[in-house]
Amino acid sequence: MKRALITGITGQDGAYLAQLLLRKGYEVYGLVRRSSASDVMDAKLRWLGVEKDVRFVDGNLIDLSSLIRIMRDVKPDEIYNLAAQSFVKSSWNQPLLTGAVTGLGAANVLEAMRLEAAGARFYQASSSEMYGMAQEPVQTEKTPFYPRSPYAIAKVYAHWMTVNYRESYKLHTTSGILFNHESPLRGLEFVTRKVTHTVAQIKLGVAKKLALGNIHAKRDWGHAQDYVEAMWMMLQQDEPDNYLIATGRTTSVEDMCKIAFKCAGLNAEDHVVVDKEFFRPAEVNFLIGNPAKAKAKLGWQAKTSLEDLIQEMVEADLKRVRAQLS
Repeated sequence: MKRALITGITGQDGAYLAQLLLRKGYEVYGLVRRSSASDVMDAKLRWLGVEKDVRFVDGNLIDLSSLIRIMRDVKPDEIYNLAAQSFVKSSWNQPLLTGAVTGLGAANVLEAMRLEAAGARFYQASSSEMYGMAQEPVQTEKTPFYPRSPYAIAKVYAHWMTVNYRESYKLHTTSGILFNHESPLRGLEFVTRKVTHTVAQIKLGVAKKLALGNIHAKRDWGHAQDYVEAMWMMLQQDEPDNYLIATGRTTSVEDMCKIAFKCAGLNAEDHVVVDKEFFRPAEVNFLIGNPAKAKAKLGWQAKTSLEDLIQEMVEADLKRVRAQLS
C-alpha cells in the first residue's frame, strides 16, 4: 500500500486528490497547521465524504523541523505540495507571508524530503500565474515566465527550486503548471465561486448585484477533479519532468458570468457591475495553455467543459444558499 503526503489537503485540490488516492488504495496523510478555525478545517473533505479516511499530521511549511519529523514518521512514497497562500489579490497585502509560505515553504518540503525521504516522488503545484504578462500567445512548458504578483513570483521560485533539487540531487521532483481549475469546493475569494455563489443569492432573492473587477481578463478554466488526476499521473512516470495542464480554451470573466447567470435563468447584464476596488495593482489579461505534452506523455486531457463546470457550481451554490435560508 503506497503512502501519500499532501500539504494543503484541506483546500480544493487537496480534497479531490485525497479522494482520488484513497480510491486507488493509498494511505493518505494530510499536513495541517494549527488554526483557530479547526472546526471547519476539514469542510471540503467532509463535502466529499473522505474526512475520516485521512490521517492528519501536525506541521507547517515554514517550520522545517516539523517537516523533517513528518517525513521521518510517515515515510511517504509520494509527496504532493499543494499548500500555499494562494489568493492572488491578498499577496499584495501580505507579500512577505506569501513569499515565506508559497516560495520558501516549497523549498522546506524539498529539503525535508532530501534529508528523510529521498526515495519518494515529489509534486510541486506550479501555476499559470507564473506566465503573467504572457510572452507567447499560447503558453507551453517552454514559455518564459513574467510573473505579475507576489504570489506568482513566489510560485516561480518554488518551481525552479523543484527543478534544481531534481538536477542537483537526482530526486524525483516534478512540477505541474496548472491553469485555473475550479469546482464547487472553490473558496469564495476566487472569481468563479464568487460568481456562482452570487448568482445563487440573486436567484433566491438575497442579493441584487454582482460586483467584479476586470471582466475582460481571459482565463483557461478547467475542473479541479480532472486536474488532480493529472498530478497523480505525473508521479507515475519513470522520469520527473514539468507538465502544463490546461484545456486549451480561454474565456473572459464577462462570458463566464453570462454562462453562470444563464444556468439560473437570469441575464448577467441585469446584475453585473464593475467596481475598481476589485482591480489588481498589476493585471494578467490573457492566459491559455497548450496541454499537448501532457496528452502525449501522460495520456491526459480535460474531460469537463466550462459550461458543465459552471452548471455544477451554480447548482451546488443554489443548494447551499437554500440551506442557509431554511
